[in-house]
Amino acid sequence: MATVDFKHSPFGDMAIITMRGCEDISSQVDFYLKNWRGIEGDESFVVPANCPRFGTGEAKAVLNHTARGLDVFIICDCFNYNVTYKMYGMTVPMSPDDHYQDLKRIIAALGGKARRISVIMPMLYEGRQHRRSSRESMDCAMALQELVSMGVKNIITFDAHDPRVNNAIPLDGFDNVQATYQMIKALLRTVPDVKLDRNHTMIVSPDEGGMGRCIYYSSVLGLELGMFYKRRNYSVIVNGKNPIEAHEFLGNDIKGKDLILVDDMISSGESMLDIASKLKEKGAGRIFVFSTFGLFVEGLEKFDKYYENGLIDKVFTTNLIYQSDELLSREWYCSVNMSKYIALLIDTLNYDNSISKLLDPADKIKSVVAKYDAEKNK
Repeated sequence: MATVDFKHSPFGDMAIITMRGCEDISSQVDFYLKNWRGIEGDESFVVPANCPRFGTGEAKAVLNHTARGLDVFIICDCFNYNVTYKMYGMTVPMSPDDHYQDLKRIIAALGGKARRISVIMPMLYEGRQHRRSSRESMDCAMALQELVSMGVKNIITFDAHDPRVNNAIPLDGFDNVQATYQMIKALLRTVPDVKLDRNHTMIVSPDEGGMGRCIYYSSVLGLELGMFYKRRNYSVIVNGKNPIEAHEFLGNDIKGKDLILVDDMISSGESMLDIASKLKEKGAGRIFVFSTFGLFVEGLEKFDKYYENGLIDKVFTTNLIYQSDELLSREWYCSVNMSKYIALLIDTLNYDNSISKLLDPADKIKSVVAKYDAEKNK
């Protein structure tokens, strides 16, 4: 017996609240939603809200629209360091903690009047502090529980450092979305001569923790898979972590092959660049880096140097978090736009429809690769 094909109406009037620093991506999301729903002119799904600061740095949230009955989607980038505020006359960049506090203020300003609250937080706040290895805090789990206790029904994040943080809120909505399809599409557009077959291209994981996402790339594209593992010095701690002594490679011969290095984030980029150098020593061809989040916390100079020396060819990261103009101007950099994907998620969730097909784009990936191969072989 087949299940009834349920026809859902909107859960409530859709509203988008843009946290500071997310104006560009929210504007693009709003554009797609208006186009799909036939809204013209100056009307917008974006509800005006802000978090003004007092001279001491304290803040409050102000919502300039009724919240009653709205299906609210809050877009929040906790890693936008380009947003600043004044404190005692000093200009202070907003930290992830500041962004998270403002998110809670906005939720509080809704006053329980919204019909439903969903938070779209592309890079999960404190996502790297996801497990306890000694006497230390479990910040990500606490943040998720706090948001749920404030009335948030759905939390949507991208490429979580460890998706098992969902265990902190097992009875509430938590969706971990991947940028796999958009990354592959960007590669095919940017590098028109790439050959995605086992003889020419290989997927490489920079560490054992990233094998899950790399196995997906390898499986859906039919490519071989290699992996590095980090040999750390556990007798000392430097900058809050055990330093890496060496990267060791496990995998088949890579000589002459194009390699796709896949990771969830580029922090300083030191590990990624060290791995790229070792792969070149083993005879690798071109090296393309896929990373959902490009933080580049120690600047871009190292990447410039490695690009000039032919050790990396392209770095792909998304616009899910802040990208500086300096980064966007780099020849080696390619920005992967995720705005349409976020709009699709919001549009689908507003109708209370399943997002399963959006979360697993295997068929779309195979289709775009087949189309690329057909055009190339004409």
